[in-house]
Amino acid sequence: MITPASPFPALLLRRGSERVLVVADLHIGWEVSLAERGVHVPSQTPKMLDKMLQLIKLCRPTSLIFLGDVKHAIAKVVMGEWRDIPDFFETIGKKVPNIQVIPGNHDGNLEPLLPKTVEILPSKGAVLGDVGFFHGHAWPAPELLGCRNLVTAHVHPMVAFRDPMGFRITRQVWVKATCNCAKLAGPLLKHMRIKVDNDPVTLLKKRFGVKVKPSSELLIMPSFNDFLGGQTINKRALRKNVRSRAFIGPVLRCGSIDVDNAETYLLDGTFVGTIEQLRKLS
Repeated sequence: MITPASPFPALLLRRGSERVLVVADLHIGWEVSLAERGVHVPSQTPKMLDKMLQLIKLCRPTSLIFLGDVKHAIAKVVMGEWRDIPDFFETIGKKVPNIQVIPGNHDGNLEPLLPKTVEILPSKGAVLGDVGFFHGHAWPAPELLGCRNLVTAHVHPMVAFRDPMGFRITRQVWVKATCNCAKLAGPLLKHMRIKVDNDPVTLLKKRFGVKVKPSSELLIMPSFNDFLGGQTINKRALRKNVRSRAFIGPVLRCGSIDVDNAETYLLDGTFVGTIEQLRKLS
């Protein structure tokens, strides 16, 4: 069973005695990018570490999965990351020894910053039980299409509300959508440079032994770092036939996700509405 760890932007997966805590998009070192533009903000990593320790105390996990973008600088390692990332992981490693990272697009050269006990999984994602995890910047591994549930991040989803006076409010949200895995199979195989005939589902089973689910529930996680911005998912300026392409990440762009009917929830679990309904308020 997988449930949000409300009111934190985190998930808890229970499998018998196993309790797996999942968080995404820490972006440790984001303050450096502001400093390069003349805006100096003290490191906020201690505050994020405190929140992480509160979450661990609440959920009592047996293992942790970081679903991408642990660090902020994309290809390089900046000074703040050399200091903050090792301290962060050494501290939480004393509470939860089993830690895994699925790399995101910001995690270049991450490995030297992590304790040797932290396991780095493939960037294409990983399967745990009937749940497939991937960051979202890259195509998932074929075996994820056989999962009942898919969990991704990368988008930092937010909704925007505008009142009649013109004031605009944004809030972090969870997004729950239906993924047509059969429709996703074709673009995935083409990306892998595999010639697709009439039936990509049969081809995926033949080549990789994956029995594709007709549909899966896709959950997009909010960023654990609440200082970050994100993608406003209820913009109404887009035409219906191009809305999916407005999202970042190949899975969200390929047309396999029912974006209009996707449900949104605040961090405390409050249902806000579907994306189509919320476009009227943006």
